[in-house]
Amino acid sequence: MNRIRCVALLCLFLTNYCRAQQSGFQKTTAVDSAIIARQDRDRRYNIQNVLIKTKDGASIAAIVVRLKGVTAPQPVVLQYTIYADSTVWKSILEPAVHGYIGVMAYSRGKGLSPDKIVPYEHDGRDANDVIDWISKQSWCNGKIGMYGGSYNGFTQWAAVKYHHPALKTIVPYVAAIPGLGVPMENNVFINANYGWAFYVTGNKYLDEKVYHDPQRWHNMNDRWFESGKPYRKIDSIDGTPNPSLQRWLQHPSFDKFWQDQVPYQADFAKINIPVLSVTGYYDDGQISAMHYLQEHLKYNSKANHYLIIGPYDHFGAQRGGIPVLRDYPVDPIAIISTRNITFQWFDYILKGGKKPAILQDKVNFEVMGANKWEHTSSIEKMASTTLNLYLSNKKVGEYYELSLDKPSEPGAITQEVDLADRKISNNNNYYPFPIIKKELDHSTGLFFMSKPFDEPVEVNGMFGGILKASINKKDMDIGVSLFEVMPNGEYFDLSYFLGRASYAEDMSVRKLLHPGKIETIPFYRTRMVSRQLSKGSRLLVVLDINKNSFAQVNYGTGKDVSDEDINDAKEPLKIKWYNNSFIKVPVKQ
Repeated sequence: MNRIRCVALLCLFLTNYCRAQQSGFQKTTAVDSAIIARQDRDRRYNIQNVLIKTKDGASIAAIVVRLKGVTAPQPVVLQYTIYADSTVWKSILEPAVHGYIGVMAYSRGKGLSPDKIVPYEHDGRDANDVIDWISKQSWCNGKIGMYGGSYNGFTQWAAVKYHHPALKTIVPYVAAIPGLGVPMENNVFINANYGWAFYVTGNKYLDEKVYHDPQRWHNMNDRWFESGKPYRKIDSIDGTPNPSLQRWLQHPSFDKFWQDQVPYQADFAKINIPVLSVTGYYDDGQISAMHYLQEHLKYNSKANHYLIIGPYDHFGAQRGGIPVLRDYPVDPIAIISTRNITFQWFDYILKGGKKPAILQDKVNFEVMGANKWEHTSSIEKMASTTLNLYLSNKKVGEYYELSLDKPSEPGAITQEVDLADRKISNNNNYYPFPIIKKELDHSTGLFFMSKPFDEPVEVNGMFGGILKASINKKDMDIGVSLFEVMPNGEYFDLSYFLGRASYAEDMSVRKLLHPGKIETIPFYRTRMVSRQLSKGSRLLVVLDINKNSFAQVNYGTGKDVSDEDINDAKEPLKIKWYNNSFIKVPVKQ
């Protein structure tokens, strides 16, 4: 018995010893790999950390990467970001790997910069000053391009507002617009990015620990929603002041505060450099990326602006997609390399190379379900016609009719929403997951179903419409979702809209509704989509009022929504949706 115990103890000792040796080996290997990688970088590249002074005296930290042995001036590719992380060498070295001088610059206050960190507000001017500094360096040949996604897409548009002659092109992926996409969408503040301010302002680099704590943010959302407190006090629920959010909440309209941060209206008329935009059908920030494109074309009819769009989400668009997106098997042809296309574009613009093969026209889009790319000269030409589908008050089974025929007689559907009730909430299909659903929640909202299509048809573009409604309050937040109902009865999520009725006509000026009066409420800032619908498919529209823990609750008093609380709910919101309301769906038959 003792011998067995001794053998067991010896085996345990040997096992632990081997594990310790293996662990030590792994740690040593990791350290050795890091050392080897650094030695390789030092052998191949000249890497320089610099502080660039802005015209107003701030300092911008930047890393300059040049291939050793190259002495002639070269084109420069700039990334300008608030995501300061000097350890992400793959990204930092990327331009040099592709034959360019690379500059990674960080927003003021980030990295080695001693200044205060303020998201959005200084980036345009600061990026322009960085571009000016780069253009004066002996290693720059006077040609500079910018690229990057999300916030880095925003900084490109913020920079191009200043028209520096050395900036020759930008390649923004899923570009954000402060005030239009984040932290609010169509004037509704949303919680999806609440923790982001802590992530980028918590220290000189990135506060990974705080940001990547989904349980904290989920609990905060639920506790705030259940409490019924004003949205302005949401950070008191979290227990940590959020000064960035409080500053943003002072600007519920798309006012001068937001307008100054990006090109606005006539500013786009002066943007004449080539632009390549990349986004995805399921990018939650797509409305921002598309707004830049549409405004550029609206104010500059000769804008040299290309678009690539496909079945990608916010992160997938930045790399070129993944095989399965939110349980949806993506068409194989949709998988591309965003980075390869980006540097092909830089070769084309900055070095006189060939245009990327995918850019056969200005608008390049993958048709989901057809496994093909299509190319056209404009968003409007993606479709051959537009279906005007009326929200009928006639009901067939559990659905109202979504009809091609304008109603011959006036009618309305009544909806009542108790904004004080916390047992029922609806997120209006925001950030849809999965893309294909076997069933939908019918506990809230109005459902409108079309007749089946007699032949296959493509839904190509952005749906929109006109809602006619009268309410007993002064405002409401509206959600509209568009689905394909496939012949097998499953629901394919196509697009959605979230917006505040009082800003429907102008996002910069609030116009309250008149209780009891029939109002006209247009909506148009929806997600672009391209999808091949099969014969027998139907279209489904779900119309509802936003009330959930993921966004502000608009109680309809007419006060600043951030100051309203559950005591402002009083009587339920009562709506009459009139049957001359309609949606417009662009299709190619």
